Amino acid sequence: MPRLLAITGSPSAHSRTAVVADHVLRRLSHSGFDTALLAVRELPAADLLAARRGEPEIRRALEAVAEADGVVIATPVYKASYTGLLKAFLDLLPQDGLAGKTVLPLVTGGSLAHVLTIDYALRPVLTALGARHVTAGRFVLDSTVERGSGPDRLRPEVELDLFQAVDEFAEALSSAPAAALTATP
Repeated sequence: MPRLLAITGSPSAHSRTAVVADHVLRRLSHSGFDTALLAVRELPAADLLAARRGEPEIRRALEAVAEADGVVIATPVYKASYTGLLKAFLDLLPQDGLAGKTVLPLVTGGSLAHVLTIDYALRPVLTALGARHVTAGRFVLDSTVERGSGPDRLRPEVELDLFQAVDEFAEALSSAPAAALTATP
C-alpha cells in the first residue's frame, strides 16, 4: 500500500490550509492509503532555520519524506508565494528529495490574484527536487473554508473540486511504475 505524506507549511495551528489538508488526508485514508501529516510549524524552529538535518525531529521529518511514495504539499499564500516556513523545510531536502514521488500541490489564499502561485512559485521547486509527477494542484479561496461553530468544512462545490484533484493524485500514484514506489517496510 503506497504511503502518503501531507506537509503543511502554515505557521498557524488553526489555519484554513490545515482544514484543506485534513480533508485530503481523510479522503485518501478512506481510499485505503496509509497517510501521515507533517506540520512544519511543529518542528523546532532553531533547528529548521539553522538547517540542522541531524537533529532528531528534523531527521525524522526528512525520513518521512524519503519513505513516502506520494506527497501532498499544502501552504497558504504569503506575498504571492508559499510560506517561508515551507521554504525552510524544502531547502533541507536533498537535491533529489522528491525523486520518484507523485506530488499534489495545494494552496490557500484570500484572493484569486494568487491562483498562479502553484504554477509560478511552487511547481518549479517541486520539479527541481526531482518529483516524478506533479499533478494538477488546487487553489482554495479562504472564504470557501468555513471554520468556527461546528466542524470545519469546505463549501460543497470546493470540496468536490478538491476531491477531484485528490482522486487524480491517487490515480497517478496507483499507476506509477512499481519501481518508482519505494519498498520501505
